[in-house]
Amino acid sequence: MKRSKPRLNFWQIWNMSFGFLGIQFGFALQNANVSRIFETLGAKVENIPILWIAAPVTGLIIQPIIGHMSDNTWNRLGRRRPYFLTGAILASLALIFMPNSPVLWIAAGTLWIMDASINISMEPFRAFVGDMLPSDQRTTGFATQSFFIGTGAVIASVLPYVLTNWFHIQNTAPAGQIPLSVKLSFYIGGVVFISAVIWTIIKTKEYSPEELLEFSDDKKSVTDYETETENSFGSGVFMRRGAYWIFAGVIISLIVYYYSLEKELYILSVGIGAFGLVQIISGLFVSGGKTKSGLVVVLSDLYRMPKTMGQLAIVQFFSWFALFSMWIYTTSAVTSHIYGTKDPTSELYNQGANWVGILFAVYNGFAALVAFLLPVLAKLTNRRITHSVSLIAGGLGLISIILFHTPGMLIISMLGIGLAWASILAMPYAILTGSLPSAKMGTYMGIFNFFIVIPQILAASILGFFVRDVFGGESIYALVTGGISMFIAAVLILFVKDVDETKSRSL
Repeated sequence: MKRSKPRLNFWQIWNMSFGFLGIQFGFALQNANVSRIFETLGAKVENIPILWIAAPVTGLIIQPIIGHMSDNTWNRLGRRRPYFLTGAILASLALIFMPNSPVLWIAAGTLWIMDASINISMEPFRAFVGDMLPSDQRTTGFATQSFFIGTGAVIASVLPYVLTNWFHIQNTAPAGQIPLSVKLSFYIGGVVFISAVIWTIIKTKEYSPEELLEFSDDKKSVTDYETETENSFGSGVFMRRGAYWIFAGVIISLIVYYYSLEKELYILSVGIGAFGLVQIISGLFVSGGKTKSGLVVVLSDLYRMPKTMGQLAIVQFFSWFALFSMWIYTTSAVTSHIYGTKDPTSELYNQGANWVGILFAVYNGFAALVAFLLPVLAKLTNRRITHSVSLIAGGLGLISIILFHTPGMLIISMLGIGLAWASILAMPYAILTGSLPSAKMGTYMGIFNFFIVIPQILAASILGFFVRDVFGGESIYALVTGGISMFIAAVLILFVKDVDETKSRSL
């Protein structure tokens, strides 16, 4: 007989989400300052998307692996908490090293390591909410994560500005060197990251796999799902699909080569071919009897994803394409469009870059403020409508940046982006967890990250081309493109099936 999962009080939800304060502290420092570090070390603005490709590719690989591993982990620390701690230690060390990178390629490599470490901590936190909370509290759980994400990002984003203007820390440096204000910000970030995650580990007790099975409508264990995988996917399925994907990758590569298209497009074609190769390898594993291999399990789960997850995947694609365009190009767009400079060594450029930190703090701060309003709006309407309205606000915020010509007016744009950001971090996950089996929560959360990463890879493949050859080097139009993408997501979310909403109507 199914047991009801106990409801948690406010402070229990607070403590289990507190680690996201540290995760987002590191993530916000990365988003607001890494493009600045790359430019300082000699990167051209049109090449920055390629340098950023490390982050999404790392997430694509790491998150499903960590999700699958955490689904099958149970030790003294628990199920998800061992990964919280491992990721926090590694990310903190990477944060300390990042601003000390002597040359561009080391900075790019450090970004790769840092993003992998952040992903090790982040993915289990998403599954953690699904593990610990009953369905009617999950919107609140993800909204609490949004609050900490916003709060951590606010503090992290304003750190260089505060250190420069309040404590008079040096904000400029000789060509090729990182300003002291940025270095100190990253050092502080490393300490905050590890401290916040340790708080959650100490203050939260996890349910065992047996308890989770008792709480679930779906009584299948991980072993049951592995048996289904063994019975439903033969090696021929993987081999055939792999061949199709490799063929598509080769054709796209030939088109890029024949028509002398931008080299960034090879990222897309190679990615498609690599996915085909992974399926071929999975087919070989299956033919060799290795049906319980993590690679086989993850790919099998990808093809068997719930309908709701497939619908949300498309929404996520357009939402995160917009966000990635903003994170890459806001610094160069604001410094050129508002401050009138493209020289990263100038005082004016660094003033603009610091102002971008303030703007990022504004949208994250507003996201933190409205985070607890989202569950209220969802009860008055539903989660789909709440998310749609939020995405429309975000699209308007991105597009409006081109209309303003003074730094202060950009705060208005950030309010719309902040509402969208709060909802993106909460509503899709609240809808998703209601459709997932408890035994596969981590794996499917990791797979769901594919649909955050794929648009980022696409953005890195094509945005540099568009900025350079279509937009005449004016990166402000990349933000307009992002706004349009967010509008598309706002329409698509209305057609997603929310399983919890359907259940509540039937009661």
